[in-house]
Amino acid sequence: MTYCVGLQLDRGLVFMSDTRTNAGVDNVSTYRKMHTWEVPGERAMVLMTAGNLATTQAVVSLLDERNLAPSERSPSLLTAPSMFQAARLIGETLRGVIADARDVKSKANTFNATMVFGGQVAGSPPRLYMIYPEGNFIEAQPDTPFFQIGETKYGRPILVRAYDPAMTFEVAAKLLMVSFDSTIRANLSVSTPLDLQLLETDTCRLGLDRRIQDSDADFAAISDGWSDALRTAFHSLPDVTL
Repeated sequence: MTYCVGLQLDRGLVFMSDTRTNAGVDNVSTYRKMHTWEVPGERAMVLMTAGNLATTQAVVSLLDERNLAPSERSPSLLTAPSMFQAARLIGETLRGVIADARDVKSKANTFNATMVFGGQVAGSPPRLYMIYPEGNFIEAQPDTPFFQIGETKYGRPILVRAYDPAMTFEVAAKLLMVSFDSTIRANLSVSTPLDLQLLETDTCRLGLDRRIQDSDADFAAISDGWSDALRTAFHSLPDVTL
């Protein structure tokens, strides 16, 4: 299992993903689930993946292979004229990888994967997409300003209650840390290290890329502070009359 979140803000895009993969309680590994591509000043893109690890690695490898010689192996993320066309390319690649795997194995959902893709191509605003195993996708809108994939339920309440499109990157990072801390505490299949990536509007450059370990001072302070705040809020509520 995994947990990834992409937020769309007035200032830009914020991404965070965990790195835990497991095939049973005795087979736990760490893999980076956030992948980035950049042509500084012209485009910057971030892809986060959840689902079958072989499927997601195959998709990313195919995308990387096309980027090595974009003029010869078109289409490529580095030559796509828009984020929409880049999302289509990723969706088609994902659908093709899953279809090839199903030709070999018959289990319908074994090879499924879901992805969050965001970024900006110069001349158009930042975009954020959720890409499904079938290859289709939806785009973030004001009423749906963030996407989650993987183990979503534990970290969603804080996002729904506290999200504000006008928040700063610093506040957004705090919000995501609380969301991930809640998920990690509730589900052993999600764990640190966490990867944080910022993308500021109209820079068309990847911003801060930070790996958050268990020992990260900010994450530890937010985790402890959130626990204390919840306990204080709980005890401040009136008792139930029985």
